[in-house]
Amino acid sequence: MRRFVFVPVLLALLLPSIARPGEGNEPNLALPADSQRYLPSAMPDRIVATPGQDAARSFAINWRTEAAVREPLLEIRPAVDSPDTGEVRQLRARTRVLESGQYTAHSHRVDVDGLSPDTLYMFRVAGNGGWSSWRQLRTLAEAGKPLTLLYFGDTQNKNLSHVSRVTREAMRHAGDATLALYAGDLVSEAVEDAEWGEWFEAAGDLPAVMLLAPAIGNHEYREENEGSAQERRVLGGHWQYSFALPDNGAAHPRSRDTTYWFDAQGVRVVVLDGTSALDLGSMEAQAKWLDTVLADSRQPWNMVMIHQPMFSPRGRGGSDRLRAALLPVIEKHRVDLVLQGHDHTYGRRSGERPGQSLPQYIVSVAGPKQYRLSDQARRSMRPVAEDTQLFQVIRIDDRQLRYQARTVTGKLYDDFQIRRQADGSKIFREISEGRIPERDCRHREATRGGRKDRCWE
Repeated sequence: MRRFVFVPVLLALLLPSIARPGEGNEPNLALPADSQRYLPSAMPDRIVATPGQDAARSFAINWRTEAAVREPLLEIRPAVDSPDTGEVRQLRARTRVLESGQYTAHSHRVDVDGLSPDTLYMFRVAGNGGWSSWRQLRTLAEAGKPLTLLYFGDTQNKNLSHVSRVTREAMRHAGDATLALYAGDLVSEAVEDAEWGEWFEAAGDLPAVMLLAPAIGNHEYREENEGSAQERRVLGGHWQYSFALPDNGAAHPRSRDTTYWFDAQGVRVVVLDGTSALDLGSMEAQAKWLDTVLADSRQPWNMVMIHQPMFSPRGRGGSDRLRAALLPVIEKHRVDLVLQGHDHTYGRRSGERPGQSLPQYIVSVAGPKQYRLSDQARRSMRPVAEDTQLFQVIRIDDRQLRYQARTVTGKLYDDFQIRRQADGSKIFREISEGRIPERDCRHREATRGGRKDRCWE
């Protein structure tokens, strides 16, 4: 029998750019630098649905095309079982110009209101002479009906290579999810279009078949005049033109477009901008706005999402300033969960008062960039994790919130329940059964690239 033992040698010669074990860190982008894969075209792409302020009755659709598109339309109707869609509602989009280093594209946004709660809709969007495929998206229900949502910490690096499997595993575990929350730092370079292309490809169908609500991270900003006295952070255009978010943010010019809130089936979700608060002078404005939004909430559950953590698992600066300004507001209004990212580790804890169980402050990471925990985090948080990609499934109804964190292979890592009593008070219960042991990378002295402050690059 003839054996083709020479094939591995030929592959090694033909594919010299592919990193092999022991040869250093894997590139951030899976595609070559000269790839044309993510250039805009006549056909719509990067289609993403985001919640309206009342997500049971409204949502928004955003998509991208080449700049030649002249008729940016959306068609929508309640989903039917026949390919004969019949009469559809047609809406014209608002178009904005997205300038990239490689191209000029058009970003299109349609806000769809007047929808019925808990109803499956089908929609499609127009390109230049053609339409996207029909998507199906369910509006959220009224408060009290069970809600399943997904929560992802930072994705940021190697999205196509490594984050895509987190997305698939999360959707497999929570096929009934209708909402996905992202804690910021979706990409590493705000202005690098290929990174956004890989992020959308890694997300797969998720942004078009369930509502997606992201918090902005520091990596969604770019540095202008870096290294000079005029250096400053500037919001990246891809963030502004990729997500059609509710226009109800904090009244400060540097946080108006990056903070928002919405009601989702008995949950008020409030999204903050930690970068603007820490670096751009909007901390006080965001704290006042948060106080007003939470005071006005009549929902049985309240969540806050912010990229930078209130209690840093890495012991990084900035957390003390966030705690001083925001924790009094969060705890005054008895928020249930504070969802965070930024530190590329996992850690969970309650507040600082003895015997306090709520809110639960959670830091997680979905992407492959993995830092190391501080000794303080090991003492004050439980559970914690290093070197572990995770996603979270949160199931909520009128009486119970059940939180589970799972590894990228689906193993149960963290689990708790909050029970809501008839008088509105809440009881927290830790659930330890079925969890795998805590993970760390203390056996690994440095990454392949030689960094000792990380488990993996």
